[in-house]
Amino acid sequence: MSSVITISDPVFETEVLKATQPVLVYFWADWCGPCRLMAPLINSVAQTYGDRLKVVKMEVDPNPIAVKRYEVEGVPALRLFKNGQLIESIEGIDGGTKQKITTLLDNICQISN
Repeated sequence: MSSVITISDPVFETEVLKATQPVLVYFWADWCGPCRLMAPLINSVAQTYGDRLKVVKMEVDPNPIAVKRYEVEGVPALRLFKNGQLIESIEGIDGGTKQKITTLLDNICQISN
């Protein structure tokens, strides 16, 4: 089991792009109501997939470099990376349903094993 790791722009490359396993990046904001609704799901994903997937979160306001580079247009937003490459983007809470996220991660983590 694992927990969500909080990161910032200066460590993005090390923690995400150079990671040896797939990485789910959760972009959020303190002022975002839907982000508070999504947080328990992100924590659950980290617990469930922690042996096969790294889960990190980035607050958007203090981290403009990653937000711009990965075209985060609204929060909550998810970006899934594998081998340093962006392979999936999900924007908003409607796109981030538990079923959609778990199906995606089951496919990615199965491939990784």
